[in-house]
Amino acid sequence: MKRTKVKNILLISSLLMAVVLVGFIPSNEKESEFKLRRIVIDAGHGGKDPGTLGRMSQEKDVALSIALKVGGYINELLPEVEVIYTRKTDVFIELKERANIANRNRADLFVSIHCNAINSTRAFGTETYVMGNKNFNANFEIVKRENAVILLEDDYQENYEGFDPKSPESYMMFNLMQKAFFANSLSLAGKIENDFSTRVNRHSRGVKQAPFYVLWTTSMPSVLIETGFLSNPSEEKYLNSKSGQTFLASGIFRAIKAYKEELEAI
Repeated sequence: MKRTKVKNILLISSLLMAVVLVGFIPSNEKESEFKLRRIVIDAGHGGKDPGTLGRMSQEKDVALSIALKVGGYINELLPEVEVIYTRKTDVFIELKERANIANRNRADLFVSIHCNAINSTRAFGTETYVMGNKNFNANFEIVKRENAVILLEDDYQENYEGFDPKSPESYMMFNLMQKAFFANSLSLAGKIENDFSTRVNRHSRGVKQAPFYVLWTTSMPSVLIETGFLSNPSEEKYLNSKSGQTFLASGIFRAIKAYKEELEAI
């Protein structure tokens, strides 16, 4: 009888302990907050919008090739993550629609891939942007160029409510709607540039802030990557090579994987 009583006490104690411990285990709903389940890969430009031009190539083609490689690595090595492309072929996608694709699909991450160019053959290196206005004047030329695709769209004045990508005054409407995702965007951007520098052996020009339309209107952590300068003959050759595109894509993939692991460890 005494032994039975002791057994019952131990059983009740164990059950109480189990209930207490269960209270500290996050629910499935809470766990889902910290999972990277869906990523949108955006190849910049396309179709009637070639993007920047090198001596032998167009930005739209290089960006698409790298974007497809990044998505391929994710599909193969992170099969639990769904990859959605804004485009998989040479088609024109409106700037607003790129962000809409990410928002409609409730993506956990938006990665836009581009190539750079300026009126000089000397500039080289990678840059990764997050939404922000820091050093706006210094970055205005690239901001203006990447947002100018709006001008190729039908009824752009109505669709973008009078926003003029060539006018600095228009950017006053860009508030930091992305501030809720700023820290995560910055974390991924830093990982991308670090991998480019330490693993891919590219010159990193750093993480920067700029009011790109696609970064402003996406409702998730978002980055825009400039993989190199097509205006630099040496870098253009690298960006068009199979090995160069493979190295850059693998660097972006590793950064995404590291970001996922960091996010899900919280």
